[in-house]
Amino acid sequence: MISFNVVIFLLLFLLKTYGQLHPSGPAAYRRLPSLREQAAILDAWRDERLARIPALLNKYSIQAWLISQREYAEDTVWWSVKDATEYAPHRRTVLLFHTNTSTLTEQPNPLRWVDNTGAVWPELRTILRAYDPRRIALNTDKDVAFGGGLHVGEYEVLARELGEDWIERTVNEPMLGIELVAARVPGQLEYYRKLQETTWALIEEAFSERVITPGITTTEDVEWWYRETMLLLNVTTWNHPRVSVITPESFPGWAGTKDVINEGDLLHVDFGITAMGLNTDVQHMAYVLRTSEKEADAPAGLKEGIEKANRMQDIVMARMKAGKTGNEILKESLDQMKAEGIEGQVYSHPIGDWGHSAGAVMGFTNLLEYVPVLGELPVLRNTYYSIELYAYSFVPERNETLRFRLEENACWDAETEGWKFVYGRQEKLHLINATRRTLNPSFVVQP
Repeated sequence: MISFNVVIFLLLFLLKTYGQLHPSGPAAYRRLPSLREQAAILDAWRDERLARIPALLNKYSIQAWLISQREYAEDTVWWSVKDATEYAPHRRTVLLFHTNTSTLTEQPNPLRWVDNTGAVWPELRTILRAYDPRRIALNTDKDVAFGGGLHVGEYEVLARELGEDWIERTVNEPMLGIELVAARVPGQLEYYRKLQETTWALIEEAFSERVITPGITTTEDVEWWYRETMLLLNVTTWNHPRVSVITPESFPGWAGTKDVINEGDLLHVDFGITAMGLNTDVQHMAYVLRTSEKEADAPAGLKEGIEKANRMQDIVMARMKAGKTGNEILKESLDQMKAEGIEGQVYSHPIGDWGHSAGAVMGFTNLLEYVPVLGELPVLRNTYYSIELYAYSFVPERNETLRFRLEENACWDAETEGWKFVYGRQEKLHLINATRRTLNPSFVVQP
């Protein structure tokens, strides 16, 4: 009988030899449609999502979902239901989602008011009296941002204007906001893959001799190279790029983030881009070759660390079954890691409309084994996830144990009822070879 350890060894061998997911060629900067074309695409995606709302309300036995907000005091959900050319809700913007039944059959969904006179309230009361919803959802959740976007002052106005009878029918159901924001529409994946490839292309260029000169370039230089180059590509970001020289002390603090980059350094970046209402979140690692010593490849110990982190990705994604809670997936993943002798930490999260988007999380950097509230949510089908984690691995060439921190974005695969990487995953270190430095770098950060 074949032992468990032999099975694991064979599995790892097959994955390493035949199942490589690292893209075979360099990534390219992918061109997006014009901003005008993007607006039309975004509005079409938005309409597809809004068409799902009656079924979503029925799923939770809710007849109406009321959102009220003021300019610069938006409900979190508003950003997922707005027009592409809107940058803020004007005056007081009130939305009433409904089940498209009774007196609201074939009416716009949502009904929408933009008002600063108070005229919205008698109209809303009239509609509610005719529609007579038994349960009206308000976004008042205390723990989930996507279900708690109703500001306190706005709630007080609603209570005053609607009156006690209607307020008594209001309920808190955070899953409405979570499911609406988390769910993807089919057309998004084509463009999300382009954003992922552009993210990889940025990393490949940043972690190369075109940008980095050992002994001169600093980690902050590279961070600001990312920011400037993103502007040239007509994309932005939801978090400032964080580039660091990896040391045993470089996580979760800031050690190594304000260093001069030298030969022999192990580098790490954590960043993502934003465009077309979508966000990426990627972490890769690179090695600066000791070219002054004729070094042509990274030490074997560093490669082994990447392999361990890749195995952790496999473990997590194999256990991400729709309907399981984030905490269940986290526990099963940690148990399997322990069985295979892998030490590390998992802190994976949903991504999409937001960098840290709506849905179940699997761990936090400060909550290693159990996450209250967000960890108890179920993993949803038809969503995107950031598979974020690190593996501990001893590097004999450096006589130290380091964290190998990787992150890739994954999408739901309806055919397999599982997950797959949107573009690929890092399985080999980016190598910075100063002997290949170009005379004309692609972009120079201004001093």
